[in-house]
Amino acid sequence: MGRDKALLPYRGATLLEHVAHIVEEAVTPGAVAIVGDPARYGNAGYPVHPDQVASCGPLGGVYTALNLSATDWNLVVACDMPNLSAASLRALLEQASRSRANCVLATGSSGEPEPLCGVYHRLCLPVLDRAIRDNRFKMKDLVPELGAELVALPSDVLANVNTPAEWSEVQGQPG
Repeated sequence: MGRDKALLPYRGATLLEHVAHIVEEAVTPGAVAIVGDPARYGNAGYPVHPDQVASCGPLGGVYTALNLSATDWNLVVACDMPNLSAASLRALLEQASRSRANCVLATGSSGEPEPLCGVYHRLCLPVLDRAIRDNRFKMKDLVPELGAELVALPSDVLANVNTPAEWSEVQGQPG
């Protein structure tokens, strides 16, 4: 993208704030927290926690979220999915409440898991800890070890923004 996606202006807020508001609609009020640089994201209106282990990418964020949370199940969402909906996130949370799996991850039409849109149980921590120690940072590679249950969501809900062209396309969508 060439710049911090979280801080891109979107619908009168930043992309980070937009996604955080959607998450807030799906969960218990006051339960939203951001994992990232407090100096960079501290103005978003939510608690911000730095990664407990630096330079691990999204894996470090999931690991930090599960370590800091007081609850067993935790919804984890990347900030670059502007089409998320509270209804889709609630569907993941509801499935997690019934699941015997360690995590419930969204999939799109391709059937590929989206590890940055899922509900993780704290039982995932040993797998994440081992992956960090072994320098295996790609979340998709850890899905089998995590014992994930997959839930299909509409593909457009999971569309993320990684390039200026994708960003332009998202901005052109009706509100």
